[in-house]
Amino acid sequence: MLDSPLSRAQAEEVIDPLTLGRRIRTLRTDAGLTLAEVAEAIGTATSHLSVLENGKREAKLSELQAIARVLGSSLEQLVSAAPLSGRAALEVELERVQGGPLFSALGIPPLPVRKSLSDEAIRTVLALHAELQRVHSERAATPEEARRANTELRRAMRARGNYFGELEQTAAGLLRAVGHEGGPLSQRLAAELAAHLGFTLHYVGDLPGSTRSVTDLEHGRIYLPVQTAPGRDPRSVLLQALAGHVLGRPEPRDYTDFLQQRVETNYLAAALLIPEADAVAFLQRAKQRRELAVEDLRDAFAVSYETAAHRFTNLATEHLEIPVHFLKVSAQGVLSKAYENDSVQFPTDALGAVEGQLVCRQWSARQVFDEPDRFSPYHQYTDKPTGTYWCTSRIESGTGGDFSISVGTPFAHVKWFRGRETTRRGASTCPDPGCCRRAPDALAAKWQGRARPQARIHASLLATLPTESFPGVDQTEVLGFLERHAPTGGAA
Repeated sequence: MLDSPLSRAQAEEVIDPLTLGRRIRTLRTDAGLTLAEVAEAIGTATSHLSVLENGKREAKLSELQAIARVLGSSLEQLVSAAPLSGRAALEVELERVQGGPLFSALGIPPLPVRKSLSDEAIRTVLALHAELQRVHSERAATPEEARRANTELRRAMRARGNYFGELEQTAAGLLRAVGHEGGPLSQRLAAELAAHLGFTLHYVGDLPGSTRSVTDLEHGRIYLPVQTAPGRDPRSVLLQALAGHVLGRPEPRDYTDFLQQRVETNYLAAALLIPEADAVAFLQRAKQRRELAVEDLRDAFAVSYETAAHRFTNLATEHLEIPVHFLKVSAQGVLSKAYENDSVQFPTDALGAVEGQLVCRQWSARQVFDEPDRFSPYHQYTDKPTGTYWCTSRIESGTGGDFSISVGTPFAHVKWFRGRETTRRGASTCPDPGCCRRAPDALAAKWQGRARPQARIHASLLATLPTESFPGVDQTEVLGFLERHAPTGGAA
C-alpha cells in the first residue's frame, strides 16, 4: 500500500495537491536544499518532484514519507492544511484561480508567480477575479444555475471516486430480501422486488410523454409504459422508480437537490442490476488476466453498454485502484455526460460545466463515428495536455440518435485492459482552439465574409428552464394521469 495514492479517508484530511506542493517547496527552500538534491535523496527524477511542487500531480504516500524525512519534517506537518504563511496562501489561491475555467475563458496569459510579485498585486488580481465571478453569477439565468449545480456535483463525485458505499449496502440488502443468488437480476426478481416494497405494476399506453414512469404512493402503484423506448432496459425504468421510493428523499428544493437525487436514484438502480459483489469478483478476475473490457461486463449482466460503462466507473477506482473517465457524446460531438478522476481535461464553459460542450475531434469519442465496423469495440491512444490516455468507445442508438460511450484511463493503467495493443493513435491540444476548432488560416482568409451558416439550436437552450420541483416534467399532465388511473377515482 505504500506505493498507492493516499486512501480516501486520508485524502479527505489532506490538503489539495497545489497547497501540498507549495508546502513542500517552502520547506525545501527553508532547508536550503535544491530540487535535484531532494529528488536524489528520495530516489526520483527532478522533473517529477517539480511536478509535485507545482501541484500538477498527486503524491503517493511513500513519496510524502520520504520527502518528510529528507526535509526533517513529520508526515503530519507536511500534509497539514494550515498555510505556512500569508504569502504562500496568496500564491496558492492565485495559481488556483488562474487554472480555473473562468480565467481560462478570458484568453489572457496567467501572471507568473515570482518573488518580485508583490502581495498587493496578487490581492488585486484575486479581487478582480472575485468580481468577475460575481458578475457571472448575477448574469446567469436559471439554466446556468443547473450547470453550476452539475459542475459541483461532478466535483463531489470525483472526490469519492464515483463510489457510494451506502447505496451499495442498500442494494445488497434489497437483493437479499428477494432471494437473489448472484449474477444478472431477472425481470421476475425485479417485479418481486416491487411487490416486496408494496407496489403493484401497471403497464399503460397513455403515460405522460415527459415521464419514464409515475409512482402513485397513495395506492401503491407504479405506472410503466407498455413499450419501452429503443435502447432502454425495461428493468432500469422499474428499478429507477423503486430506487426513488427506497431513498425517500423529499421533493427537491433546487437544481442541486434535483441532480443529487437523480444521481443517487440511477446509482441504486445500477447497483441492483449489476450487484457489487458479483461485479467486483468478475472484474478482479479479468484484471488478473489483464482482460478488462466493458463489453464483457455488459454481456455478463445483460445490460446496455452505457449502464455497464457507468457501473465500471463506480467500481474501478474503489476496488481495482484504476482511475478512469467516462463520456457520452453525440454524433455532432456534443458532450452530454462526463465523469473523471484521472485528470483528463474535458471541455468546459466559464462556469466549469461540460454539458453541451464540443469534444475534440481527435478523441476516441469522436473518431469512433468514422469507424465502419460498429460491432467491434474501438480502442485508441490519445496524447492530451495532461498525458497519454487509452480509451475504448462504442456507438449506441437511442431516441435522440447515435451517441458514443467512452471509458478511458491513463497510459500507466492500460496494461489491465483488452485492446491495449491497438495501433490507433491521436494527438489533441484542446482546449487550444488551433487544435480542431479554428479553421486553417488560409482557409479562413479565403472564406472571410463569404459564408453565413444557420446554427441548429434547440429552443430549450434559449428558454428558461421550468421552476417546478421536477424540471422537465409536466405536472398538470402527470396529476391528470394519476386521477384517471387511481383505483378509487382520485387521492383520498
